Amino acid sequence: MQKALMYFVLGTVVSFLINYFFLSSQNLALDIYYAIAFGSAWGIAYYLDTPNFTLPQKLGLSFAAMGILVLVGTLIFKLELAIPSILKFSTVFVAYYLFASFRGSKSLRK
Repeated sequence: MQKALMYFVLGTVVSFLINYFFLSSQNLALDIYYAIAFGSAWGIAYYLDTPNFTLPQKLGLSFAAMGILVLVGTLIFKLELAIPSILKFSTVFVAYYLFASFRGSKSLRK
């Protein structure tokens, strides 16, 4: 759990710094929101990367996280600005498991 939180924090910080310094969307709150979506994808993917979770559980939890991101994003911003958070989350989540699939253990934890 501690490493999953570390992945979340590092993913959030790195994503925010990249967005802030290189893309500069002129909306600090939106940059933070997208960074949290990016970091949460890394953290949740790492947390679920264990044989204790079945594939349907992993998919269900990732969809629940995406739903929470959209709900929070819609409450804070508007739906049009919340949708890219899902794209960031799902891209990172799939990339994590794609990288893991190339390993013999099918996990990035081992």
